[in-house]
Amino acid sequence: MPEPLLQLTNVTRSFGGIRALNDVSCDIPKGRVVGIIGPNGAGKTTIFNVITGAYQASAGDVYFEGQQITSLLPYQIARTGIARTFQNIRLFAGMTVWEHLLVAQPHTDATWRRLLPTRWADPAAREKAEKALVTFGLENVRDRIAQSLPYGIQRKVEMARALTAGPKLLLLDEPVAGMNHDEAHELRLLLIELCKDGLTILLIEHDMTFVMNLCHYLYVLDFGQMIAKGDPASVRTNPAVLDAYLGGED
Repeated sequence: MPEPLLQLTNVTRSFGGIRALNDVSCDIPKGRVVGIIGPNGAGKTTIFNVITGAYQASAGDVYFEGQQITSLLPYQIARTGIARTFQNIRLFAGMTVWEHLLVAQPHTDATWRRLLPTRWADPAAREKAEKALVTFGLENVRDRIAQSLPYGIQRKVEMARALTAGPKLLLLDEPVAGMNHDEAHELRLLLIELCKDGLTILLIEHDMTFVMNLCHYLYVLDFGQMIAKGDPASVRTNPAVLDAYLGGED
């Protein structure tokens, strides 16, 4: 496998007496699409929260490009090159699609520019926003209030916003939730192209058709523990996975 971009080593996260994650280790190689699957409550989103600093690991470590990021704050982790979307869409009230694509970008110029309206964004930021707009096919809703759009398009806005931050690793939490079959197929093809361009993607998803036809590698969680890992073909037939998640009769 390619060199790991992200590594979790013996990560545990406890909430009182409950272990949401129990001694979880995994490697996310560069330039691959990796999926995390498992039943509801298995700890999947908790992994994302630990990676991005929303939760501190109770034990274990997280490494990104070989550097420990376990104790960094969320904004510091974002600056290393990690961006995410959320299971429950989090868009800004009253802001257009175009404005969402501008505000998520790191600011490298003068601090005062951050206080100006988005129409005063620097040319580089506007270029990134325009590219994300086209990539996700959002040109026709550019000036629409994002929260007024259909749920599936809101998902695209959130992913496009994350992409404008220029991440090396993109974390997607249930990206096709609320999308129809055609929208999910279109997104799968798009993510394949982004991966070919060098982006590494780690995703959580319950749509097994989407997962099995997209991911290079899978990790399976159940009750906070890693019960299986491997390519989609091997995971699909793993007895432990069938029993815990996919269903024995299937």
